[in-house]
Amino acid sequence: MDGRFTEEELAIAKSVDLCAVAESLGYTVKRIGKYHTLKEMDSIRIYNRSHWYRWSRQYDRGNNGGSQIDFLRVFCGMNVKDAVFWLLDFAGYRRIESPVKQPLVHQVSQENRKAEERKPFILPEPAGDNSYLISYLNRERGISRTVIDMFLKAGLIYESRHYHNVVFRGNDKNGVTRFASMRGVFDKQGKPFKCDVAGNDKNFGFNVANDNSTELVVFEAAIDLMSYVDIFTDYESNKLALGMLADAPLETFLREHPQITSIRFCLDGDEPGRKASLELMEKYYGLGYEVEDCPPPAGYKDYNEWLVATKLSLSATANRTSEIIRA
Repeated sequence: MDGRFTEEELAIAKSVDLCAVAESLGYTVKRIGKYHTLKEMDSIRIYNRSHWYRWSRQYDRGNNGGSQIDFLRVFCGMNVKDAVFWLLDFAGYRRIESPVKQPLVHQVSQENRKAEERKPFILPEPAGDNSYLISYLNRERGISRTVIDMFLKAGLIYESRHYHNVVFRGNDKNGVTRFASMRGVFDKQGKPFKCDVAGNDKNFGFNVANDNSTELVVFEAAIDLMSYVDIFTDYESNKLALGMLADAPLETFLREHPQITSIRFCLDGDEPGRKASLELMEKYYGLGYEVEDCPPPAGYKDYNEWLVATKLSLSATANRTSEIIRA
């Protein structure tokens, strides 16, 4: 199949909620009157949840406004083709190799579905060491060296060579990596870089498996999973980061680990996280699992924010104690 898109596909790509796209990339969307902006870049204006403009003269023409496609091109470094594919995937649409027009993928049975076009899944080349990764996770995200080293030794995280991103690997039950996401260690102008590796199978997520445990703890993000391990020193339970609020990775993990009988949902404390947690608890309780809602404490968005606040509090207490002793 060539790289050309049908009018229907382009219409679907340009119908995606741009605010949802921005949030999925790690931005904080705020409504101001008739438009939305981003907490991290308040010069951005999003109109009708579909078009954006950047009020600044320092950017080259073509980089300060446009559609959802232009947003991904400017802020994620995608070309137009990759941006359209990304938006179609975000909308739950799959291109189907056939000369005959087909309905959307969710209307096509798995048996009759032809092979989908998907880029090869190639993990980023690892760096010579993990120094940038360790510095970022330890100093910026408050995760202890003990926990970082544990995940490095297990081969679940590593530092990429060219951009020094943290790569989070999602393996299947046989240890084969089927999913990977990246998180930049250099946030420019408050803008976090987050991206899935091309060719991912989103039915899998970043996980820690233990066939001897019947408990599964579920998170939205990989860093929250690592933060939880640090807070509770929990090295025994199964743990899974969805990488989103949809539960396809959870369905896969439960299918691959049938010994699991209980699920604890540690999703974010914001409105989307609370809504998703309630819906997932209802679904999996109905499927016969013991379920529990375990959000971060009130006032914290997620487990990493809780961990960082705890570390800062402990550090401040230690400094005050040291000053008293010296006095």
